[in-house]
Amino acid sequence: MTARVGRTLLLILALLALAPAAAAAAADCRVTSLPEIEDEVMCPICGVPLVNAGGQQAENERNFIRDLVDQCRTERQIKAALVDEYGNEVLAMPDDEGFGLAAYLVPIGGIALAAVALAIGAVRWRRARDSGGAAPAGGGAPQERDDRDLDSDLRRYDL
Repeated sequence: MTARVGRTLLLILALLALAPAAAAAAADCRVTSLPEIEDEVMCPICGVPLVNAGGQQAENERNFIRDLVDQCRTERQIKAALVDEYGNEVLAMPDDEGFGLAAYLVPIGGIALAAVALAIGAVRWRRARDSGGAAPAGGGAPQERDDRDLDSDLRRYDL
């Protein structure tokens, strides 16, 4: 009987040791929060981000999200539930697949194209500058021409 009492006490001690961890996990099951979701979803009625929306529909959507947060749903699960409830228009960000992927790729492609154009232009400009470019009209080096023009102007205005 002593072995049985010892095993029972050991089991009770193990359960007591695990109880705080289980309670903490249950109390902190919130994987996401309303403010994190509000920035990424839209009000289906007014078409503005939920964080900026007012009115009864926006409050209903916030309550829907709060209920899902209280159920310890992840951000992805909450967004899926919102799409099921309100449709795809509720998502503020485009999908990262299919046609929605173009919303991410087009700006990146435009920036890359602009960078290539600037690089090509800089190389051409540098080559033109290094080779001296076209000879200035009027002959001679620019410094010599400026000196001649200055002398000519001074003689014209001398008395």
